[in-house]
Order: sequence, then structure tokens, then C-alpha cells
Amino acid sequence: MTDPRLPEALEQIREDFLALEQRDRLQLLLEFSNELPALPERYADHPDLLERVVECQSPVFLFVEVDDARIVHVFVTAPKESPTTRGFGSILVQGLYGLDVDAVLAVPQDYPLEIGLTEAVSPLRIRGMMALLGRIQRQVREKSAV
Repeated sequence: MTDPRLPEALEQIREDFLALEQRDRLQLLLEFSNELPALPERYADHPDLLERVVECQSPVFLFVEVDDARIVHVFVTAPKESPTTRGFGSILVQGLYGLDVDAVLAVPQDYPLEIGLTEAVSPLRIRGMMALLGRIQRQVREKSAV
């Protein structure tokens, strides 16, 4: 069932996960982890600009930019040794890429519960992804003065 609050990319990601058997969903998450883009130099050289997502078990950091056209750009970094967390970050980076402020803020906070991984990963990891989404949305609100 389509959720009108979900941007097309996040809807497609959800459908991709839900189309798979439970055991194959982790493999897809690992594929996402390999697709997490590297940080741009302006952040790689200045880690002090990034916000740590303390709710995640692994050291995950993020930064959000909102440009003059109110388009959101999300940057996330997580260690290669943390494929689950990297996968979650990659899902959000890919799913939110190039959206406007309103579309990002409309994403339901429980989106991480809707992609079919609650049986495959621990509740603590799901809460970490929810916290990552929440911090992204908070930064978007702050940087767009919404």
C-alpha cells in the first residue's frame, strides 16, 4: 500500500525490502551499506561540523544542508565495520536526496519500522535508524526556519 507521505524513493526502497524473504532483506541492507557515499571534503576535513547520532551503537555522524531553493542534502558517515548502520544511513541519504524541506519533514518517524527489518535486526538498531531520521528532520527544521 502506498503511503502518500513517503517520497517516491523511500516508497520504492520500502517496496524492495518488503518484496524479499526475511533472510534476503539483510543482504539488501548490506548492499545499501556499500552504496553510502563518502563525505564531501568540506566535511571529511572538518568532522567537528557533524552531529553524532548517540542513539546508534556505532559511531554515526550526519550533517544536513538546506540550499536557497529549500532542497535538502543529507550527509552521513559510519564505519565500514558497521554495515547495518551504514545501510540505514544509505537508505536515508538515497531516499531523501534532492527533496524539498516539506517532503523531508513529511516522512513518518516510524518509516524504519515499515521496511520489514524488525525481525532481522535488533530493536536497538531500529531505534538508531529512527533517531537518525529524527535528527535529520530536526536539522532540516532548524536550517529552513520551519
